[in-house]
Amino acid sequence: MSRGTAGTRADAIAGERRQLLNVAYRLLGSVAEAEDAVQEAYTRWYALPRGRQGEIASPGAWLTTVTGRICLDVLGSARARRERYVGAWLPDPLPDRAEWGPGPGADLADPADQLVLDESVTMAFLVVLESMTPAERVAFVLHDVFRYPFAEIAAVLGRTPAACKQLAASARRRVRDARAPASVAEAGRADAVRQVKEAWESKDIAALVDLLDPAAVMTADGGGLAGAALRPVEGGARIAHYMVAIADKAPGLELLERSVNGVPGLVARRDGVVMTVASFDVADGRVTRIWAVRNPEKLRPWARHDTA
Repeated sequence: MSRGTAGTRADAIAGERRQLLNVAYRLLGSVAEAEDAVQEAYTRWYALPRGRQGEIASPGAWLTTVTGRICLDVLGSARARRERYVGAWLPDPLPDRAEWGPGPGADLADPADQLVLDESVTMAFLVVLESMTPAERVAFVLHDVFRYPFAEIAAVLGRTPAACKQLAASARRRVRDARAPASVAEAGRADAVRQVKEAWESKDIAALVDLLDPAAVMTADGGGLAGAALRPVEGGARIAHYMVAIADKAPGLELLERSVNGVPGLVARRDGVVMTVASFDVADGRVTRIWAVRNPEKLRPWARHDTA
């Protein structure tokens, strides 16, 4: 292999990083764990003898397979780790670079900035993924989200293509059963979130109750590092009172309308520090789910940025 060819191949291998991060984040729901998984895959690649590397026709496919296997192992141990987690565990929320520009000292190599925000990273979607078995999640994400053939997925899971197809079908049913029958346009979702913001700012319990579905559920993730309800708060009226109580305890709290994982959400700041990132699910004009991430370790991509 000539020096020029080797350089081109090396560039192509390095260029796989963004795709691998996107796969790993959807599999794990954690930016830090996704970064670790991708880094480990590259470590294994560069540990291969040069001759063995040359024998691999598609380094990208090799890296994807290895990353998938690493993520599968992480998912296998995640359930036990999350049983020890303080309170509810939620996926990491992601900022939109277009509206949440880099601030002083921002890390331009932040892996969160490499993640593509689409339907497959909304909080609602990621929470459904959490309900799947590790094998279902890998088969579904690789096939339905990234369109990898079952023959390649079989190499990740160590199962037959037919078995992988069944796993993806089972996962697909979970997604279908979990999704609300009514959909809402992006403008309608943004309007609902804006009204919640205004009612929250004015501490208008009656308005909040009207905006929340009677059966709404609010889940907060503090991880034991920030104050948060340890169990989901159920019912629109209870959520409204809870939200106003939070506002009463945090004078000077600033609410910002910002995209969270690609859909309209709210960011709460105090003295310029991001305290909470909230994502919403909306059906028939009312908020049905609120996911509020308060764990500061999960808010690092937001802390490294500042709004205009």
